[in-house]
Amino acid sequence: MEKLTQKDVNKLNSARGFKALLSSEQYNLEKALRYVNYERKLKKLQVELIRLQTWAIEQDERIIILFEGRDAAGKGGAIRRITERINPRHMRIVALPKPNEDEKTQWYFQRYVEQFPKAGEMVFFDRSWYNRAVVEPVNGFCTQEEYEVFMNQVNDFERMILESGIRLVKIYMSITKKEQAKRFMDIKNNPLKQWKMTPVDERAQELWDDYTSYKRTMFSKTNTLISPWKVIRANRKTMARVNVINHILKSIPYDKNTPV
Repeated sequence: MEKLTQKDVNKLNSARGFKALLSSEQYNLEKALRYVNYERKLKKLQVELIRLQTWAIEQDERIIILFEGRDAAGKGGAIRRITERINPRHMRIVALPKPNEDEKTQWYFQRYVEQFPKAGEMVFFDRSWYNRAVVEPVNGFCTQEEYEVFMNQVNDFERMILESGIRLVKIYMSITKKEQAKRFMDIKNNPLKQWKMTPVDERAQELWDDYTSYKRTMFSKTNTLISPWKVIRANRKTMARVNVINHILKSIPYDKNTPV
C-alpha cells in the first residue's frame, strides 16, 4: 500500500475507520480505507436518493426499479442500501414467492401489475417478471410455449408501462462463476445466512451455462431503446452498490434543487 496521507489517517481515526479496522482478525489498512471512502460516498448518494424521493412525492411520480441477476449477485444488499434512509411510507420492496394455484391461471404479468406503484411511490422488485426469461426455463418451471409467449409480450408490456407514465429502471447484477461459488460457500458456513440457500441456488453452478444462454437471449430481445438494461459488475459489493445508486439517480430526471 502507498504511504498514508494525513487525510487518510484522519479518515481511519474515526468511528467508521475503527469499525473497518476491527471488522477482521488482521488489520488491513487499505481495505479499511476503501470501506471508509465507500461509507462517505454512500451517505452522499443516500441524501440524493432522499431528494429524488421527495421530488417523486411532490410530483406524484410512479417509479419502478427492478433488479435481476445471478443467485447471490447482491440484489437484496443493493436494495437495502438504497432504501435504508428513504421514507418507508412512500416505497415498497417486492419479492414475490412462487405463484399459487390461482395465480397460475392468471395472465402471467397480472400479479406483478398488482404491485405497481401509486402516485408518489417507488417500488423495488427483487426479481421481477423476468423470472420467466431466465430462472423458470432453466429450472423447468415453465413450458417452452409459456416462455415464448412471455418473450413475445414483454416489450409491449413495458411499452405500456412507460406510456402510462410510470418510470422503469432495469438493473442486472453480474458476477463471475468463481465469485458466486465463493458467496454460496459463505452462505452455507454462516448460520445467520443459511436460510438464504434454496434448491434453485444449489443447482446454480451446475446450470451456469444454461443461465448464461438464456440471459444473453433476454438481453438481445429486451434491451430496447425505451427500456434498456444496465449491467452492474458486482464482484465487489461496495462498488456495485455505489454504481447502482448512481445509475438510478442518472436515469430519473428529478429536480436536484429539491430541498431535503
